[in-house]
Amino acid sequence: MSELTVTLLRIGYLALLWLLVLSAITVLRRDLYGTRIIDRRRTPAPRAAGPAADAPPAAAEAPARPPRRSRSAGPSRLVVTEGPLRGTTLPLGSSAVLIGRAPSCTLVLDDDYSSSRHARLFPQDDQWFVEDLGSTNGTYVGDQRVEQPTPVPTGTPVRVGQSVLELQR
Repeated sequence: MSELTVTLLRIGYLALLWLLVLSAITVLRRDLYGTRIIDRRRTPAPRAAGPAADAPPAAAEAPARPPRRSRSAGPSRLVVTEGPLRGTTLPLGSSAVLIGRAPSCTLVLDDDYSSSRHARLFPQDDQWFVEDLGSTNGTYVGDQRVEQPTPVPTGTPVRVGQSVLELQR
């Protein structure tokens, strides 16, 4: 082999070695500092005065509310019954609930056994379903692993990592 080929192989090997070191540092940094938790309970900042400020006060103060559900319409909240977030309650609406470690999820789990986008809980035809989003450790309804969207009856435990969730009235 020529000297040029050996030098290029050495530089390529050195570049791969540095790539490995930098990826290891990135993983360690992510483990040390964790994911950023977004506080969604904050109230939005007041709006600046503008053309909308001249609107009548009754229209500005009355926020649009979804129609109220009756008690027999099904579950109204999602409760964490076991795990690091035990006691956390989320009100259920007509939109899906994304569960995982990512800050963009609706229910952010502080759990090493859940994936960043672990599972999705969604309503369809007056019933709630859970769907596993390709998680490593799986999602379970009762003792059955979820392979496809599965209906979740009220009060049935849903295991996501170390956390157990229940739909309640």
